[in-house]
Amino acid sequence: MDRLKDKVAIVTGAAGGIGEAIARLFADEGARVLATDIQEENLKLWVHQAQQAGQQIEYALHDVASRTDWQSVITKALSLYGKVDILVNNAGIYPAGATTENTTDDLWNKVTAVNLTGPFIGTQLCIPHMKENNGGAIVNISSIAGIVGGNGAAYSATKGGLKLLTKDQAVEFAKDNIRVNAIHPGGILTPMTDFIGTAEEANELMKDLCPMGRLGNVMEIAYGALYLASDESSYTTGIELVIDGGLVAR
Repeated sequence: MDRLKDKVAIVTGAAGGIGEAIARLFADEGARVLATDIQEENLKLWVHQAQQAGQQIEYALHDVASRTDWQSVITKALSLYGKVDILVNNAGIYPAGATTENTTDDLWNKVTAVNLTGPFIGTQLCIPHMKENNGGAIVNISSIAGIVGGNGAAYSATKGGLKLLTKDQAVEFAKDNIRVNAIHPGGILTPMTDFIGTAEEANELMKDLCPMGRLGNVMEIAYGALYLASDESSYTTGIELVIDGGLVAR
């Protein structure tokens, strides 16, 4: 239970779903965590529960598209814990049904700001503090939409961009012992999949799409993030860890 002992982690998009699972697992493994999200009430509720259970987790209201918010979040992490070792760029939005033809400029810019600019700003501002610590780990939560098409123009473009941003930063910061890796989830049962229908309906759909015949669960992504954030992956940077039940293996 100490794979992240004495590490400090910032996890964005942590009001629920994958982000909450990552933040809780990291705390279980010894990390001190600052969980952030724009959905403050949902975030506050589970963080208070985690604190009562003895986990070292705090929270912050955070719009990842805002450089000012990022500066406040990093300042809070440093004030609480004295350093930043790990950054998980998980926050993202998926506009279901947003095709090229029906995507407005405002929607395109919003998706880009959250899914791509947010991770760029967060990494840019965390890097100096990781250098001070002689290393760090950044985990970007991309998507199989960054590998294969059919998931909407803006979403696919931003997740593909995040994939290449990960690789570029992995090369750039390897000399500083800062590792940058990406996870590409497939269909995962989260509030983002609610548009499909019930969990049973979503799994029924996946029977024809995914070799493993089901949606993944948030812990299956969280354990991938744990590996990439921990010292166990000390020789791993710039990778695309696909966790999708074999969906893009066809």
